[in-house]
Amino acid sequence: MAKVTISLDSDLAIEVMLLAGARSPQDAVELIVRDYLERGHGTEARTGNAADQDRLADRRSAPEEGR
Repeated sequence: MAKVTISLDSDLAIEVMLLAGARSPQDAVELIVRDYLERGHGTEARTGNAADQDRLADRRSAPEEGR
């Protein structure tokens, strides 16, 4: 797995560590990013993604069959 190095304000890193209950800034950032991704995928599962919106728009504009 490739690694990415970033710089964060130390106060921000400490606050995230405290909120996340992490022992290091790296652990805190990883927890936050994983949580963000899980929430994003959960929202996508409930609402669909951009491709689904196009498909649904086409479906709404087409007349229903048998009526």
